[in-house]
Amino acid sequence: MDMLHLRYFVAVAEELNFSQAARKLHMAASPLSQRIKDLERELGYELFERTTHRVDLTPAGSALLPMARDILERVNAIPWRLSEAVRPRLDRLFIGMPAGVHPLLRERVRLLEDACREVCELKRWPGTSADLADAVHDGRLAMALVRLPVSDPALEIIEVMRERLGAAVPADRFAGRASVTLDELADLSYVATPNDATPAYFEEIDAHLNSVGVKKRIRINMADYSGSSELISSGMAFSMTMLSPESPMHLYRLDNVVVLPVEDFQPALVTGLLFRRDRADDGGDLSDVAARARQIFHEVISV
Repeated sequence: MDMLHLRYFVAVAEELNFSQAARKLHMAASPLSQRIKDLERELGYELFERTTHRVDLTPAGSALLPMARDILERVNAIPWRLSEAVRPRLDRLFIGMPAGVHPLLRERVRLLEDACREVCELKRWPGTSADLADAVHDGRLAMALVRLPVSDPALEIIEVMRERLGAAVPADRFAGRASVTLDELADLSYVATPNDATPAYFEEIDAHLNSVGVKKRIRINMADYSGSSELISSGMAFSMTMLSPESPMHLYRLDNVVVLPVEDFQPALVTGLLFRRDRADDGGDLSDVAARARQIFHEVISV
């Protein structure tokens, strides 16, 4: 028995008509019928019930059909499976991603993934900005998007995005308003999440608010920002977050929460792409990927 016998059998089993199967195989019906008889003789079973008007599979033929299809599929897959087995494996590299990355910046990451497809497999890895920066420094990550500032002379930092921040406030208290002032926020508590869950820049915001008279604080231990939204929705507090309505951070916003610009305070959260200088320089293992990243992220996105 050879592969041709199985191909002939499957063609007849699928058509249940010798003439149609022969046309499909680009051969005459008579030699096709003879090949099927040869297969039946070799296996010791009749595979088809033949009458003047129809052809049907016997129980043996029905049992053989899935086996024959499986064998033929495996044989047909040999060329690409062999190609997969012998081609050089691409390195898998990781790019760190903090929470709340804006869709426009995510699109740049997708462009980088596509641009690097021939030289590496670039995958995303989540984490806080501080942890991601440490992972790049230690070599566990190839690169990362992080919220600036980051101070590490070993790292090359490319500013890639600036996002204006506004005040997330109780909507009923500021109904119909297009903006707020710091004085109007003074009797609300500023809600702050743990330092290890927020970018270092928010420490600067906290210090500025304190210096202009916004003294009340509520500190919570929830790192997913949902706790802040609960407090704001209840009318007790406010926080600072991205103004852009496209920011994923707005997914945490509950009813009775609105984000408004602050007239006398215009902070902006800056995101950078960073990688080790020695790995990105000529001769470094990331020089090719870093060159593509510099090209894709050369223009700062402002929202």
